[in-house]
Amino acid sequence: METTTLRRYIVDEPTICHGKPTFRGTRIMVADVLEQVESGMAWDAIIEKWYGTLTRDAIAEVVRMVWVVLDGIAPPIAYLKFKFLSWEGFN
Repeated sequence: METTTLRRYIVDEPTICHGKPTFRGTRIMVADVLEQVESGMAWDAIIEKWYGTLTRDAIAEVVRMVWVVLDGIAPPIAYLKFKFLSWEGFN
C-alpha cells in the first residue's frame, strides 16, 4: 500500500496509525491536533506538547483543510466522519 499525500504536511499511510491522516514524518494524528486546537490550546503550546515536531504552518494547514471541508469546497462531511476525524457515533 502506498502513502497518500493529502497536503504538504499531511499524509495518509496505511501502515501508520491504521491509515488515519498524520503529519508527514510523524505518528501524530491530525485528529489529535484538531482536538487541541478546538479546546483552545495555543498553537505554541501544541508545538511544545509534540516536542517541536510540528510547525505553525503544519497546524495552519490542518485548520485550513477543515475550513475548506466545512465550507463545502472539498469532500463532504462524511470524509471527516470516517477518515479524517474518526468520530465514533457521529450522526
